[in-house]
Amino acid sequence: MSSSTHITPERIAETERLIRAHIRHTPVIRADLGDFGLQQRTVDFKLEFLQHSGSFKARGAFANLLTRPVPEAGVVAASGGNHGAAVAYAAMRLGIPATIFVPNVTAPAKAERIRSYGANLIVSGERYADALAASEQFVTERNAMPVHAFDQTETLLGQGTLGVEIEADLPGITTLLVAVGGGGLIGGIAAWFRGRIKIVAVEPEGAPTLHMALNAGLPVDAPAEGIAADSLAPRRVGALMFPFARDFVTHSVLVSDDDIRAAQSALWERLRIVAEPGGAAAFSALLSQKYDAGPDERIGVLLCGANTGAVRF
Repeated sequence: MSSSTHITPERIAETERLIRAHIRHTPVIRADLGDFGLQQRTVDFKLEFLQHSGSFKARGAFANLLTRPVPEAGVVAASGGNHGAAVAYAAMRLGIPATIFVPNVTAPAKAERIRSYGANLIVSGERYADALAASEQFVTERNAMPVHAFDQTETLLGQGTLGVEIEADLPGITTLLVAVGGGGLIGGIAAWFRGRIKIVAVEPEGAPTLHMALNAGLPVDAPAEGIAADSLAPRRVGALMFPFARDFVTHSVLVSDDDIRAAQSALWERLRIVAEPGGAAAFSALLSQKYDAGPDERIGVLLCGANTGAVRF
């Protein structure tokens, strides 16, 4: 069966009801782009970085652990950091053993968070693909349950619950900017909205994973570089999310590392928001004007992660 058979608005709504007691309904704030040196217009920020474990990933983690039979060996996940932290957090809350594989590129703040939740953390390889291969070997040897960061039905259903919240919180938006790594987040959100709003994918120039897939007509290998490589640089987007991106993502925008740094700085200086590079990427498309919004668009920006040690007190 195709992913569209399993990942439907009805199932996303069911998943939202299932995980609701385990996740936060994150807030929205409205700002004026004039405060950022752009032409004056309002923009709504969805502050999903305030989710448990510091990113949207907790949604998919709980969706997996609450709907799939977990063996005695527990769960295993490969991650650039945020997915691993989310699985570790969900496993801790549900009393399930967790082993998390991360690559060397993982930010220290993310590794520390995973350890803080009591998971067994294993560093393996240089990039996400290396950690994924090591985790798959572990699954075979230990009979643990794998929880894929983006290419799994339950993960997409969980991330799609963010679409449910956004529609409830911002019923008037016409456009939503979403950062893309493996595509679980944008795929789940696109599966919820199904063309009812404009969804804009934002990726680093050094990791144009979805951009290349859309141009090729299918997921293909892409570079995995840049300052957001620990969250937005898998080898390729997931097969399950790709039909939703192909059908419902209207624009694909690439931003530079400097664009992302500028967005991080602006969010801190103007709103006192700390965002990791991947968490600030969606806003960087607006700030850099790589995405040129029309005058009638009502814009929402998803700030999806804040697991960074960039600000310390």
